[in-house]
Amino acid sequence: MTSILLADATLLDPATGRETRGAVLVQDGRIADIAEGAAPGVPADAARIDCRGRVLTPGLIDMRAFVGEPGAEHRETLASASAAAAAGGVTTLVCMPDTNPVIDGPAIVDFVLRRARDTASVTVLPAAAITKGLAGKEMTEFGLLQEAGAVAFTDGLHAVANAQVMRRALTYARDFDALVMQHVEDAALVAEGVMNEGELASRLGLMGIPREAETVMLERDIRLVRLTGARYHAAMISCADSVEIVRRAKQDGLPVTCGVSVNNLVLNENDIGHYRTFCRLSPPLRDEADRHAVVQALNEGVIDVVVSDHNPQDVETKRLPFAEAADGALGIETLLGASLRLVHTGDLALNKLIAALTVNPARILGREAGRLAVGAPADLVLIDPDLPYVLDKRRLKSRSKNSPFDEARLQGAAVLTLVGGRIVHAIDDLAAAA
Repeated sequence: MTSILLADATLLDPATGRETRGAVLVQDGRIADIAEGAAPGVPADAARIDCRGRVLTPGLIDMRAFVGEPGAEHRETLASASAAAAAGGVTTLVCMPDTNPVIDGPAIVDFVLRRARDTASVTVLPAAAITKGLAGKEMTEFGLLQEAGAVAFTDGLHAVANAQVMRRALTYARDFDALVMQHVEDAALVAEGVMNEGELASRLGLMGIPREAETVMLERDIRLVRLTGARYHAAMISCADSVEIVRRAKQDGLPVTCGVSVNNLVLNENDIGHYRTFCRLSPPLRDEADRHAVVQALNEGVIDVVVSDHNPQDVETKRLPFAEAADGALGIETLLGASLRLVHTGDLALNKLIAALTVNPARILGREAGRLAVGAPADLVLIDPDLPYVLDKRRLKSRSKNSPFDEARLQGAAVLTLVGGRIVHAIDDLAAAA
């Protein structure tokens, strides 16, 4: 199908803030025309989809998702992750390098890109490792990896602890205009901690993780950015102190951006309840004051992007006592529905949320997606923000089923997803119309 008319939609362009009723014509993988009110002239063979006033936006871009391929296909594959992404309205995902083998050489980058072309239904962008084998000692070849197709550099769930190595990495990244994405968590301060340090951890008898495990690493990195001038992205921040560190860095004009996990936006440490291992995450769920701080920071633009932190785990690593379970949970399919909670509670405007899920990550990654404009890629998602449902893990597309929102009541979902003008997800009535 080369031409599709998406008629009678509420068009939301996060790049301009424009929100209006209208129609979009898609031809040959691009947005060919946008009309307010009545539909534009369309080819005779164009398929017409009646959007019934639902919200049409650019496809979501998830900057942090673990995909098990290669090496951990029992947890997730490129095919299953992309199916989950399409169902969640995500049209582009950045996959982490902590696979087996690690994405630390051009050949592995090429393998991921080829596998994605063959098996994935959405755009997959590999992030390469900062250090070989994620060991934190020897830098990878940034230039060669970038040429091969790596869009950013990160050691995944491993922070680069050695300040000299991090300084060198930032220096080389500056020379290649590459993006360094750091997981801001000091492993020595985390130690045996498994949840947010505080009264609740003490009452549950669990070792706590202090906020300083995040802020100490973040402060150090900001000083190194000041020294080198490299582009730096704090992958996920989770507390009020980190918000203030990033705020000061931006006020000083440093090339610093940051993200937040949807889990830290809508959940807090009380959701752990009776040792729910699906809520054992990295960074950990913080208290309600910290949750409010990151929501406010997203409102103010201090936090740039919202990520799923998709990190599926199999049953054997989650069905354990809380202190022994692995960090991580599903997120890519529930990213939209969970984050819309903030819109329904009035804590965040819809256009702010969509910007953090589309145009902001596109700008940071240097992609042309994320805009609802003529000539832009036809990566689109039609959202029904009021669609109610109870999340059933048995219906999730991911291979693993450990979602912190299992059996949660959610409101809002992607009902149609297009990647390059091709429909990759549609609910029944829209699929029939197409």
